[in-house]
Amino acid sequence: MKFKKRIAATLVSVLLTAGLITTAGCTKSETAAPASNATKKVLRVGMECNYAPYNWTQADNSNGAVPIANSGGEYTNGYDVMMAKKIADAIGYELQIVKTEWDGLAPGVVSGKLDAVIAGMSITEERKKTVDFTDPYYKATIYALVRSDSKYVSAKSVADLKGASCTSQQNTVWYDMLRQIPDAKIQPAMKNVPSLIVALSSGKTDVFVTDKPTAMGAVYANKKLVMLDFSGENGFQASDEDVNLGIAVSKSNPELKAAINKALSAISETDRDKIMQDAIAKQPLAQ
Repeated sequence: MKFKKRIAATLVSVLLTAGLITTAGCTKSETAAPASNATKKVLRVGMECNYAPYNWTQADNSNGAVPIANSGGEYTNGYDVMMAKKIADAIGYELQIVKTEWDGLAPGVVSGKLDAVIAGMSITEERKKTVDFTDPYYKATIYALVRSDSKYVSAKSVADLKGASCTSQQNTVWYDMLRQIPDAKIQPAMKNVPSLIVALSSGKTDVFVTDKPTAMGAVYANKKLVMLDFSGENGFQASDEDVNLGIAVSKSNPELKAAINKALSAISETDRDKIMQDAIAKQPLAQ
């Protein structure tokens, strides 16, 4: 019995030793394989998280919201987030949302702090001087918002807004549209959409010019606001670059642009409209 025990102990010792030798002598490729399988590339996407229905901030992960990487305890959701999730899944990246002020979005891509911006950003020639853009991920026509008790509520054209005080968000094509209103009393641009909604609701301005989804979201959240739908020659005259929204990426990363474009090509216009309607329905009424 003692002899058998000694043999068993010896065998165990040999096996353990062999295991230790094998572990210590693994090549780099052998030890790296599990790590590479467990680790995904991260897609750092910048957005304001304050621009419903494209993106907003909420306190929990309800309705598919995702954590904001640089703001502990906060989550974001909206059209941009839903599209970002689809794109990240399609190209095999882990999504990370980085809350960023509007004026810091394009510079964030240029500096490398962000891999992409998905934030309702128009594809303009001016922006293309510093960043590259994917194919459009949404087409957003221009609308005007007024209060339900405004003298402009029955306006049928941009011309009918004559003499109105008006404003929009800073560094957007919407603000440029204000010049099309005859005798417009153009006020300073504001920092974000919630500020604009407050200004309009409180009577500090008569007209807030924005794109269709933002207008729809604002009206959904505030029943005292009315969206004016001007069409054709009666509406705001906007070029394709004014209404086509793209995803900003670094000029030095054409591979990422190509991958995102491929992912976008698999999402139909019908699906995009459904995603936007879903975002409008989910947005917090406080926005």
